[in-house]
Amino acid sequence: MVKLFLSNHSPKLLAVDFFKYIGPGLLVTVGFIDPGNWASNIAAGSGYGYNLLWVVTLSTIMLIVLQHNAAHLGIVTGKCLSEAATENIRPWLKNIILLTAMAAAISTAMAEILGGAIAMNMLFGLPIKIGALFVLLVALLMQFTNSYKKIERIIIGFVSLIGLSFIFEIYIVYVSWRETVAGWFIPSFPQNSMPIIMSVMGAVVMPHNLFLHSEVIQSRQWNLQDEKIIKRQLKYEFVDTLFSMVIGWAINSAMIIMAAATFFERRTVVADLSQAQAMLRPLLGSAASVVFAMALLFAGLSSSITAGMAGGSIFAGIFSEPYDISDSHTKAGVLITMISAAIIIFFIPSPFQGLIYSQMFLSMQLPLTIFMQIFLTSSKKVMGKYANSKLDNVFLWCIAIIVTVLNMALLISYF
Repeated sequence: MVKLFLSNHSPKLLAVDFFKYIGPGLLVTVGFIDPGNWASNIAAGSGYGYNLLWVVTLSTIMLIVLQHNAAHLGIVTGKCLSEAATENIRPWLKNIILLTAMAAAISTAMAEILGGAIAMNMLFGLPIKIGALFVLLVALLMQFTNSYKKIERIIIGFVSLIGLSFIFEIYIVYVSWRETVAGWFIPSFPQNSMPIIMSVMGAVVMPHNLFLHSEVIQSRQWNLQDEKIIKRQLKYEFVDTLFSMVIGWAINSAMIIMAAATFFERRTVVADLSQAQAMLRPLLGSAASVVFAMALLFAGLSSSITAGMAGGSIFAGIFSEPYDISDSHTKAGVLITMISAAIIIFFIPSPFQGLIYSQMFLSMQLPLTIFMQIFLTSSKKVMGKYANSKLDNVFLWCIAIIVTVLNMALLISYF
């Protein structure tokens, strides 16, 4: 396939086509470099050094397979996961899955808004609750006034800034690259690490992103009656997904590496993002702490937007409708997601623990979404000749089993 792909395209045309179709993947990527990831990754790095980097590697591999599969459904059917579930799954089961997915979107949005509020507190001294309202208003304004294309450009800019911020952070610390490489590929389960492992996994493989990707991949409005166009989009979608997910892997890894090199080496377990920023100032200088806070603000704002979009897509799909911000069901879904998330922030006692447990909830809902997705994309009734191959299903079922087993291990660890 790769040889055929290259033989039919000159390098120049290949590059032009690639940048023409890039966007949906990066829009999804921002969802797993959000403030919830920051909390989980910094807790992992400060508490266990480089040992849990393998979770990011494993999660990203699973994510590439799952996101490609979800986008595959969107391209072939012209429907998002929520719409497809409403049309092809029994109502009682569909309602359980989609309502828990809405709860996951709310949990995600809570983490995003909270992270942005923490960044506002770091930079300007704003109280967390006031900062949360500011992030909520900005995110809603952008969702209700911008098209897909404008949001994509904003998100690409934010992802670039976040990535550059962590390149700067890693550049000014000493990193044990031998331990880093070992951590990426050698699984280990340090004592009492299961909640952090699950929060890191839940922060990378996020259920709302599967719904979002199956929706935004349709924003190009392709002609689904033309088989050549479908095959072309499937090809470029995979390149977009792979490229975007690798960027997400690099940024998530950089967070753990920075925390391991800065905090773990000094035997300091970080229990708060504000604490991490405050400790960076004397260790690495004021520039590092400001860059840290600015990157967190960009992450909070951008991921709040995508969480709201995911909530709107899921809720509209319950009524067999696509995401359309001018439609009442989409608007209701966005508002339910964002306002519910902001209300929760007013009642949680510890912002940092709120971030950690929000990611754990995502990992617990994830099996429901994965099993639903496998059912839909394996169905010839839904996908026609583009239904999953046997090899696709082997990979997907392995991922589903791994996620389910790790969730069971998490529950057992609490008893």
